[in-house]
Amino acid sequence: MAMIKSALELALERTKGLQADEKALKSNAIKVEGRKAAGKFLEDDDAASLDASMRAVEPEYKEVFRKAVFEVLAAQIQLPNAGFLPEKLTSVGLGLGVLALAVAPKGPEGQGIDRKVAALVQQIGAFLSKYLEDVKKVEQAIRTQWAPKLRDKERQLAARMGQDVRLDPMQDPEFAAFYKQNVENLKSSYSDALEKAKEDLAVLCGFAPEQDN
Repeated sequence: MAMIKSALELALERTKGLQADEKALKSNAIKVEGRKAAGKFLEDDDAASLDASMRAVEPEYKEVFRKAVFEVLAAQIQLPNAGFLPEKLTSVGLGLGVLALAVAPKGPEGQGIDRKVAALVQQIGAFLSKYLEDVKKVEQAIRTQWAPKLRDKERQLAARMGQDVRLDPMQDPEFAAFYKQNVENLKSSYSDALEKAKEDLAVLCGFAPEQDN
């Protein structure tokens, strides 16, 4: 009957499924290789080795490899804590430059793409340094603004306990909430700008910008 598939048709469908599974497994294996190559690069800054690893990948999976490397390197670019050194991003820029050169168009349009990537990463480093400076300014402004209220609480406690009291502002729930709100607002503003810069890096490296749903 027409509604009953032949044994051959069923076998062919199963074969297609197996081929799809094999491709998915291969793709996942290439992603792992890309992440490992990126991790190794971050340890030794060997751009030639990273480029050689990328060239060794089968053309069909080269973009999978490049994307995995990009994700690892881009993950190094985030809002920092105290002790951040902008020069640490230099190697990230170097690695991203390798990715960009791999797909750079021929001719004038593709010339110097690695230098453009390095320049943008350098700008991001300066941006992150400014973020730390602004965090310090906001913290100081919050503490200064809160100081009178904190002193009042200390006096009230001292009156009840019969001895001097010194409060740690961060142990005061009201201060902690006020502090978190203001610092989080600053962090959110910088995070949005940083994500936009990372999207620009992705485009320079040959990755199409993600479309909003």
